[in-house]
Parts: sequence; structure tokens; C-alpha cells
Amino acid sequence: MKKLRFLLTACVLAFAMTACGDKNAETGETSQQNTESATQSASETAPTQETGLSSTQEFQETEENNLDTVEGWSQEMTAVRDAIVDALGENYWPNTAITPQMLEDTFGIASDLYDDYMGEMPMISTNVDTLLIIKAKSDKVDEVEEALNTYRDHLVNDTMQYPMNLGKIQASRIERIGSYVCFVQLGADTTAVSESGEEAVITHCQEQNELVIEIIGQNVER
Repeated sequence: MKKLRFLLTACVLAFAMTACGDKNAETGETSQQNTESATQSASETAPTQETGLSSTQEFQETEENNLDTVEGWSQEMTAVRDAIVDALGENYWPNTAITPQMLEDTFGIASDLYDDYMGEMPMISTNVDTLLIIKAKSDKVDEVEEALNTYRDHLVNDTMQYPMNLGKIQASRIERIGSYVCFVQLGADTTAVSESGEEAVITHCQEQNELVIEIIGQNVER
């Protein structure tokens, strides 16, 4: 009788241990699946090493920047800008749209002075390449030109400018084409030219500016 009782107890213990093992194995598989799912989710939203943004964020930010470049520009101004970019290619460096608020705060040109405009400037201060085309109101052309001359004078007299920008600023130009007033300060990479001195840089930038002014004159409605 004692022997039978012992055998029954041993069977019960063996069954319990087997069930417990199966439960632990199942729990382990569930835990592993949860871990793999969390890892996959994290990898999809983890920052990339180069940009610090996830792929989705990087795409959205690029799209937003592209939209900012043309937001609010008329077909005419967009066409003029496209013609300039086609001509200069990688030598067209302005990359940030000038908003109406920037136009007033930075250049002194309020919205009641113009009917249309387009403008781009650099995102970082180490680069000064800037293009601004203002279609002034018929009785405000002089006032717009004066505001742009004041802005240019400020740049020329700014002793804190980076040395590599001095030639571009000296070569910058304000041009009237009918009711359009343009501020052109281009030149892109002047590193190679600078080896020949500042005058060579100024000449190079003047040539780039002249080319752009010709393109503007060919594409605006007079």
C-alpha cells in the first residue's frame, strides 16, 4: 500500500513538473516575440547615424523644405528662378526661401511696397549667396531700390564678415529692370579663384551676377 502511494505521488510530481516546463517555454517564446517586435519597431523609428532623424522624419523635413522654397511665389517668379538655376546648375547656392516677414525685417521692404517677389538666401551665415527680385508697385520703385541699397551698404560695412565673403559682397549688385528691382549677390565656390587675389574673386562674382541679371531681364514681364 505504501509502495502504491509512493508511485502515485511520484506520477503527480512528474506531471506537475512537465506542465510547468511547458508553461515556461511558452512564456519564453512570448517574451522573445515581444522583444523582437519591440526591436523591429525601434529600428524603424531610430535616428540615422548621418542626420539624427528617422527615415520618415528626414523625408518629411526634405519635403517641407522643398515646399518652403516655392510657397507663395507666382508662376512668373518661379519660372525666372528656374531659368537661373538651369543656367548656373550647382553654382546656384541660395537654398532658403526669403519669407515676407524676412523681407521686411532683414531688407526693409514691407508688403505695401511690392506686387510680387521671389528671394532666396543661404541657410547658414558662412555663405552669403543671395538672389532677390522685387516687382515693386509702380510708385514704389525708388523706395524699394533705396531699401536694397541700404541693405547692401550694411553688408559692405560689416567688419565681422567672413574673409571668403568679402569679394562676393563687393561684387553684389542692385539692378532696376522696369518696375523690378533685383539684388544679386552670387558667385558660389570662389576657393580656386581666390588664389589669384581678391580682385579676381570680385571679377568672377561680377560675371555670375551679370549673367543672372541678363536671365532676369529675358524672363520678367515688362
